[in-house]
Amino acid sequence: MEIEETVELAGRSLTLLRPPSADELIDEAAFAVDEFLPYWAELWPSGVALAAHVGRRDLRGRRVLELGAGLGLPSLAAALRGADVLATDWAEDAVALLQANAERNGVALRVEVARWDDPARFGSGWDLVLAADVLYEARNADQLLALLPRLEAREIVLAEPGRPFAKDFLAHFDVEEIGERLYRLRCSPSS
Repeated sequence: MEIEETVELAGRSLTLLRPPSADELIDEAAFAVDEFLPYWAELWPSGVALAAHVGRRDLRGRRVLELGAGLGLPSLAAALRGADVLATDWAEDAVALLQANAERNGVALRVEVARWDDPARFGSGWDLVLAADVLYEARNADQLLALLPRLEAREIVLAEPGRPFAKDFLAHFDVEEIGERLYRLRCSPSS
């Protein structure tokens, strides 16, 4: 049973469904194969902060990609601000719920199951790439380090609450702090 929650995004109230507990979604078999945990099922403060930032921007006509979208608040905010949005996550349940929440609120965006270790799925030439609280494990940081330069994004914005792998990850970029634990990344020549 999902719970319903109202959130304010980009000047609108949206009613979203979300799982009541991420812990209840843990699948031991999926974890054994791919160390899969349902991080997507939480409404993380970083996602809320990134959505608030995005919700203040004029994104009309911009191509926006969210990586590790989970519940997709930043993607929903970007779509409300006029962007052409592709929200991605490797969890099929996350993508299905994000699509359902977008439809129930009349928000137009595209969603797709995509893994960071398959960079061809994302294309390139994005105006804005978004990611919130995605550096849970070393493999996440490694895959993201390989993926981001290939996206050829004009701008990358990461909301990062201080996960253990963040410091080493951020060292690979020219970083501008644009809010509390909100960073604009530029791929440096060494990445």
